[in-house]
Amino acid sequence: QVQLVESGGGLVQAGGSLRLSCAASGSIFSIMAMAWYRQAPGKQRELVARISSGGTTNYADSVKGRFTISRDNAKNTVYLQMNSLKPEDTAVYYCNAHRGFNDFWGQGTQVTVSS
Repeated sequence: QVQLVESGGGLVQAGGSLRLSCAASGSIFSIMAMAWYRQAPGKQRELVARISSGGTTNYADSVKGRFTISRDNAKNTVYLQMNSLKPEDTAVYYCNAHRGFNDFWGQGTQVTVSS
């Protein structure tokens, strides 16, 4: 079992920055793919960014060039640096850990971008 705890959300003005963190329990963090998803009110949850166990990253088109996902295996933590935030980035952001048939989710952290 893997437990994920997100932090770093909050209220920011458009154009500002936030860094989300996701701390994972367990000893298998380094072999898991990690990702950030988000869900805005009335919308489906969508993938924002993913990083493989080997460090390969991919991003949703809507955040390319603005968001950066990274991981620190020594700290069992994955980060999402969000720059040039827009009101449409407002959502609850969820951390995800994936390996094989197993998916684990955090409780989510609210990000609100004011115009």
